[in-house]
Amino acid sequence: MVEQKIEKKDIEAVEKLKEARDRIKNEIKKVIIGQERVIDELLVALLSNGHCLLIGVPGLAKTLLISTIARILDLKFSRIQFTPDLMPSDITGTDIIQENVSTGERSFRFVKGPVFANIILADEINRTPPKTQSALLQAMQEHEVTAGGETYSLSEPFFVLATQNPIEQEGTYPLPEAQLDRFMFNVYIDYPSEEEENLIVKTTTSAYTWDVKKVMGSDEIVRLQRLARRVPVSDHVISYAVRLARSTRPNPSNSLEYIKNWVSWGTGPRASQYMILGAKTFAILDGRYTPSTDDVKRVAPPVLRHRLVTSFNAEADGVGTLDIIKKLLEDVEKEG
Repeated sequence: MVEQKIEKKDIEAVEKLKEARDRIKNEIKKVIIGQERVIDELLVALLSNGHCLLIGVPGLAKTLLISTIARILDLKFSRIQFTPDLMPSDITGTDIIQENVSTGERSFRFVKGPVFANIILADEINRTPPKTQSALLQAMQEHEVTAGGETYSLSEPFFVLATQNPIEQEGTYPLPEAQLDRFMFNVYIDYPSEEEENLIVKTTTSAYTWDVKKVMGSDEIVRLQRLARRVPVSDHVISYAVRLARSTRPNPSNSLEYIKNWVSWGTGPRASQYMILGAKTFAILDGRYTPSTDDVKRVAPPVLRHRLVTSFNAEADGVGTLDIIKKLLEDVEKEG
């Protein structure tokens, strides 16, 4: 049973969005070679009004990809390099003393920091102490910044992509599970194929230049974010997402023995919420008006990957979170 009927204006918006998605991807392809899955997941998170954690070794064009998306969507882009000495005010902004030349009076003026942009690349977020991490995470959650007793709203859309380097773990401050949970997706960027790498080397070592065109603006993106919320979804699709999330929890009522053996902590309700929201957005990006359980399966890995805490038994058995998610998707049956 579907919650509500999709309106005529929404149907027209879905059709336009599918066309826009194809144009966006064609523009990205001018600059970025391959990474189709990564691009899809980033667009879904953006239109779901979520945030992403990107995992990948250096040199895989993470910054170039995100800045290119910002140019195509005509959004203000800001990159923050996280370091051990970075202060919260280096992210949010700071009050400075300003003197009125004519009266000689002094007053405080707030100078906005790099967080006042539409797309934020938080590079190597695990390099900075928790106090500084929390300054960005508060902005992610509340879409506003408080400084000097004043609250400043951030421009919409507001999209944070935080990167973590999977190597060089010395001197890092891993994000606690409660903070990881604020990211909608954990997007893993893998090495390109041999064919793609040949093409990357050929284009980046030549005189080739690219000219990407704007496809849509901030106002249209905000409207599409609202559209994603209005997409109707069947009860059995919601039920499937909830069963997937609940099946990750190692409690006595769970019939999956490998979960009890390999998982210390399962996912909370935010996982099923994000699976449904991501499924809705995937559906409308494909030009469909309601999601299916297959859409839930598509978003399950990036939603669940950073929310599962594996046990020592899993480490001893050489089992990672993706192995567990793969087994779950095979074992949790779909209905309808």
